[in-house]
Order: sequence, then C-alpha cells, then structure tokens
Amino acid sequence: MRTTQLTGLVRNLGILAHVDAGKTTVTERFLYLTGATHKRGEVHDGTTVTDFDPQERDRGITIFAAAVSCDWAGHRINLIDTPGHVDFSDEVERSLRVLDGAVAVFDAVAGVEPQSETVWRQADRHGVPRLAFVNKLDRAGAELDSAVESIRTRLGTVPLPVQLPIGREDGFTGVVDLVRMRAYEWADGADTYTDLPVPDDLRDEALRRRRHLEETVAELHPGALDEFCERSALSEATLTGALRDLTLGGEAVVVLCGSAYRNRGVEPLLDAVVAYLPAPADMPPVRGEVPADPTAPFTALAFKVSATATGRMTYLRVYAGTLGKGDTVLDTTTGRTERIARVLRVQADRATEVDVARAGDIVAVVGPKSARAGATLCDPAAPVVLEPPTTADPVVSVAVEARRGTDTGRLATALARLSEEDPSLVVRSDPETGQTVLSGLGELHLEVAVEKLRRDRGLEVTVGRPQVAYRETVTKGVTGLLYRHVKQDGGAGQFAHVVIDVEPAPDGAEFAFSSVVTGGRVPQEYVRAVEAGCRDALVEGPLGGHPVTGVRVTLTDGATHPKDSSEMAFRTAGRFALREALRASVVTLLEPVADVTVTVPAESVGAVLGDLAARRGRVTDQTTRAGTAVVEATVPLAELFGYASRLRGRTQGRGTFTTRPAGYAPAPQGQQALRG
Repeated sequence: MRTTQLTGLVRNLGILAHVDAGKTTVTERFLYLTGATHKRGEVHDGTTVTDFDPQERDRGITIFAAAVSCDWAGHRINLIDTPGHVDFSDEVERSLRVLDGAVAVFDAVAGVEPQSETVWRQADRHGVPRLAFVNKLDRAGAELDSAVESIRTRLGTVPLPVQLPIGREDGFTGVVDLVRMRAYEWADGADTYTDLPVPDDLRDEALRRRRHLEETVAELHPGALDEFCERSALSEATLTGALRDLTLGGEAVVVLCGSAYRNRGVEPLLDAVVAYLPAPADMPPVRGEVPADPTAPFTALAFKVSATATGRMTYLRVYAGTLGKGDTVLDTTTGRTERIARVLRVQADRATEVDVARAGDIVAVVGPKSARAGATLCDPAAPVVLEPPTTADPVVSVAVEARRGTDTGRLATALARLSEEDPSLVVRSDPETGQTVLSGLGELHLEVAVEKLRRDRGLEVTVGRPQVAYRETVTKGVTGLLYRHVKQDGGAGQFAHVVIDVEPAPDGAEFAFSSVVTGGRVPQEYVRAVEAGCRDALVEGPLGGHPVTGVRVTLTDGATHPKDSSEMAFRTAGRFALREALRASVVTLLEPVADVTVTVPAESVGAVLGDLAARRGRVTDQTTRAGTAVVEATVPLAELFGYASRLRGRTQGRGTFTTRPAGYAPAPQGQQALRG
C-alpha cells in the first residue's frame, strides 16, 4: 500500500508549446511558487533556470529539454521544459516518450500556432494526457474564447474551459473557478491570490458557463450523466472526478487561463496538474508487463545523454524497481553491464545526489559509459527491452572541417559526442569528396550544433553552405522486368530468377512489396530475400544517388535451381532487378518542403508575398488582425536558408516566421536535370 501511495504522489509532466507562447515562463513560475527557487527568472533577462545554456540565453529560446523538480500540495512534480522550435522537435519526442502528462501552453492572441499543433500531435502519438493553459491574457487582443475555439477546430479535441477571466487585456486581474464557483484575484506584484466570491457582474456569465461545462461533461462521462439526469446538476466532487477521467482517457482537455509573466493563474494550474494529470501508477504497464511498482525488478529508459564538466550524465525514467548508488544494471541495447556511480535529482544545470530512485522518478545517473538515448537499463536478472523514442530523419546538411589540420582528430571526437547527445544529428563522410558532413533537422539546428563545437570544445571550424536532403520517386514504372542472377566460380553456384513490376506506391507509402507468384515457383523464404534486396536498392536512386521513396514492387514470377538457389542469391537478384527497373522507369527528384507561417505588419505584406513568390513559395492562407498580417505558405526548404535576415530587412525587424516539415514535393525541371 505504501509503495502505491508513493507513486501516486508523483507527477511527470512536460511543458509543450509554440515558440514564445510562454513555456519557460510557466516553468519558472512553477519553480518560484513551489519554493524550488527564490527569485522569478525571466527569459528576456537571461535569468531562467531551465534556459541555462549560453545559446538559449543569447537567442531567447529553449533549445535543450531541461528537467527540474518541485513539490506542490504534497506531490513531487518532475517537469521537463521542452523546446518550441521545429528544429528541436526531436528533443520533444524523446521527452514525451518518458512523460505521463503535459501542459500545453497557448498564446491568448494567436491561439493554436503551427508548432503548437505539431507538439500536440506528438503527444497524441504517445497517448500523453494534457491540460491546456491559455497564457498572456494581459496582452492586447487576448481572447480566451477564440483561443479555445482554435483548440477545438485545429486540434480536433473537446476543450473544457474551467475558468472565466476577470477583466480584459491590461485589466486582467484574475479568474473565476467554474468548478468551485470561486474567484481568484491577484493584486499587482502579489505572489498569491485572494479567494473571493464570484463578482456580481460576472455571476450570470459564470453560471451560464458552469452549466455548459456540466452538460458537456455529462455527454462524455457515463457516471456524470447519471447524476446530471437525476439532479440536473453536478456536484463539485463528481465534476472534478469526471474531468480527471476524461483527461486520463484523452476524450477531452481541461482548459485554464492566466498570465504567467504577471504571475496570475499559475497556482490554479499547479492545482490542476495534481488534480487531473496521471500519476505513474495511473498509467498502463510499460509493454503490458512492467508495472510502476518499486518492488518489481528495476527497469528504466535512457532518454537523454549530456556531457558536463563533471562527466557524462544519463537521464533516466524509472518505470519499475529501485536504483541506488553502486548498483549494476544491464544495458539490453548493447548487452553490456554498467555500474551506477551516482544517482542525481536534476534541477536544470544543477544536481543533488540522492540515495535511491524509485518507480516513477526521473533522475540522472553518472557511471554508464556507453548507454545512448533510447537504451533500456534493467536488472541483469530480469532483462527487458523498452521501445526507444523515434528519431526524425535529417533534412539539412553542411560540410564541416577543422580550420587547423591538427584539430581534425578533436573535431571527429567532438562530432561523435554531439551525435551521442542528440541522435537527430548525423555525422558521415562524403565518399566522393571525403568531407565530413553534419546533418540535422534544420538550419538553426545545425547552427546551434556548430556553435557548440566552437564554444564548448574550443574548435575553429569552417562550414559549407547548407544542402537539403533530396529523395527520388517513381512516377511511371515498368512491368515484367526479368533479372537472372547466375554465378558459377568453381564451388557452390548462385542462381536466382525473378520477374518484377514497379509502380508508384499507393497512399504515400514509402515502400510496398507483395508477391503474386503461385505454384511454389519461389519459396516464401526466397520471397522475403527478394524484398530485402529491393530495400537494399532503395538506398541510392538513378538520378543522383539519393534515397528512393514511394515505390511499390510486385514479384510476379521466378524460378529456382535445386542446388544453387539460396536466400543470398535471391537477395542479390532483388537488388539488381530493382536497380535495373528504376533505370528503366520515369524517376522524379523530390525536395523537402516546409509549411511557413509569417507574421508581419500589415503594411509589409506586399513585400513579403513577393519575396515568398521569388522563393517558389505557394501561399495557402492570409489573414489580417489588429494591423498584423499572417501569411501561410508552403516553401521549398532549400529556399529558406537565410530567410530570417531577409525578413527582418523587409519588415524593419518586426517580422517573424516559423516553419514545420511538410514532406516532399517534385523539384523543378531544371533542378531535376542538374541533380541527375
């Protein structure tokens, strides 16, 4: 019973949002109000706890996911402040993999923004229950209802606002709690609120919204429906319990509001985290077999690795069992055992040593030398493998080389360390030029990585112009391509005969393979070998050696030899058959494209539209509100290099833009020929 209570008093949550929605400020207020810090950190002053890296403070954005802990209402809150920029979405992905809940922060003026939608979909994939916090209600143009409507329409969920703002814009002073039917008001400069009756001028509106909340909850929750039908109302206890159930089940999202910068609405948000978001014990067992039980065999997932001045730190989410200093654990990814030298409770860039970590904890450990992000660490007597976080494919590359020849070895070591800390960074050697190529998720992603080489490693490096990752696809295939693989060199021979059809893959699939061979002419194990050979051939396409995607291959016929046929022979035949088929097909070069949202003063919109057209952008939407124009367009990624400085120049520094990946599109004909 005691162990269940312990895990029930833990909340593991992330703060998710678009850039500048206020994630880091919300985190700072959490730390301040819970007593974890004694001064309110500000992003604009570079004094925040979680944005501790010099680049984060220089750029004013969160780049690296930072873990912190605090205590509220008898509960331990382990919190990860995640990046909001699309280039660092892999940090969000790794964080969501180990979190039980999240607070999604939205700007009360802009509502759901592009990266808000991206991180929301990431949380959907991981089944992470969420609360929504509509921030910046003190801004001009702030409107809770329009933000809530954007949550409904753009995110496809049922928002359940449980608060009503008191005052508008500069006059925003507090909220009415529609569950308790009380008003919380903050005086200027006050750290806490005054609990008051609902103001007379808001009582009718509060009652109307409370009634709407009850009706919506009753429609979604069977237990609440029974009470609502019986009493035509819901008690505070029933409403609270139903809101928690709906949050845990992902059927709806509770919406709160406030202004984190002015410290208004944050305490009720902390109360909601405790009331509505799940404890580790509320989550289903990992892999269906590892419960959040401190008495079970130790099981944890490494989700982040970082190199510090004091050594290598591996961040863990402990799913089961306990972990203490001196314990030996098994890394099931590598098969190696590792000794735990220290267990640390992390507070961003600071850490405190603890005696033990239990199921439900998020901690860092010192000792493991080879564990990578995604590795499972467990009791050697009870091995288990947990599903690692997915890693996005890089889309932008630059060539990097040491300015001094004597630093070449140091650069190789530093790049290896970078890719270890951030698996979405890929380092390879170009076989044609011999250059070292660093690939990542965007221009800013690579800029940050190169700056780390300079600042942290003291390396002087030269960087080539960014290059995007092209793909090739089939637009018109071939049928009945026959390939015979026959090899006789004195020993055992090789024989494989295959006939394939190649065509564009249906429904945007990357690769599809099927066999219609009958009569056992090609045994099933050889069919699988042909498929493996075809996958081998997709690595390099006929136009420029780029990976091939969007291809469907059908094995229509084949033949075997009683002695010389083997899986290796059929794999080789599949590889060469598809290579020949691709050369005979009509193949198109694809380039990565991005959805771009540009926010500029209304008087600058003409210049911005002209610049987007020059960059081969296709405008998809345009709106104007309060003198500000928002332009949405789809633009080739290669055309966005250097766009930030161009936009600042055309808007006197007042324009901003955000991007998110939008897949691939055919490159222009001239580029097709150039790349081919």
